[in-house]
Amino acid sequence: MANLASSKKRIKQNERNHVRNRARKSVLKSETRKLMDILHEGKLDAATEQLRKLNRKIDIVAAKGTLHRNAAARRKSRLAKRVNTAAKAK
Repeated sequence: MANLASSKKRIKQNERNHVRNRARKSVLKSETRKLMDILHEGKLDAATEQLRKLNRKIDIVAAKGTLHRNAAARRKSRLAKRVNTAAKAK
């Protein structure tokens, strides 16, 4: 257990941030899963709309510092590539 007041405060802050970050990442995973389900169904219009929503959420999570900005860009790029590949296949 920490002895210093600043250490105790830091432990509390870390726990609070950990819970907040886990919740944000969980939302991203759920939204990504929705996009993948839509893609598997072959609904391209719905997929592009879901991708737009997901990109916005990824940007927000990256702006909050939960996700690194390069990791956010990589995720967005990979998702866009999947949607574009599905559109070309149709």
